[in-house]
Amino acid sequence: MTPTMKTLFLLAGLLCLNTARSQTELTTETKRPMKLNAGIITERLAETKHFYTQYLGFGVTFENEFYLLLHTPDHKAEISFLLPHHPSQQPLFQRPFSGDGVYLTIEVADVDALYAELIAKNLPIAIELRDEPWGDRHFAVTDPNGIGIDFVTYNEPTKP
Repeated sequence: MTPTMKTLFLLAGLLCLNTARSQTELTTETKRPMKLNAGIITERLAETKHFYTQYLGFGVTFENEFYLLLHTPDHKAEISFLLPHHPSQQPLFQRPFSGDGVYLTIEVADVDALYAELIAKNLPIAIELRDEPWGDRHFAVTDPNGIGIDFVTYNEPTKP
């Protein structure tokens, strides 16, 4: 992928830290480093691999017949995909994603360049490139699983 991607994955409802103390009460000694790897359970492993690698330049960190782990071009974030109903997995990880209520936000240095690149690759655009009053310049696509992906470059909000 030509533009360098600074990537942040935000998945509503996939990470909930439930602690008795607030983050400000935690001392440096008790804070634990964490790395989020969001996972989607889907039948569409092949289509998903093609989409993320061919359109977005992601790499394959690991894959087997039921699991696909992808990384962003800069290796700073990962996302995984799991085949539903696989006998190696516990019931919690059996049910497939239904296609609603999840989105990804990927921050890029130059959203205009990425938009032009994806248009040239004939990727359907779900939300055309636009500026928002709060400072986002963004557009969105949908992956093979129905997940909306919002590509954004953050700017200063416009003054009223």
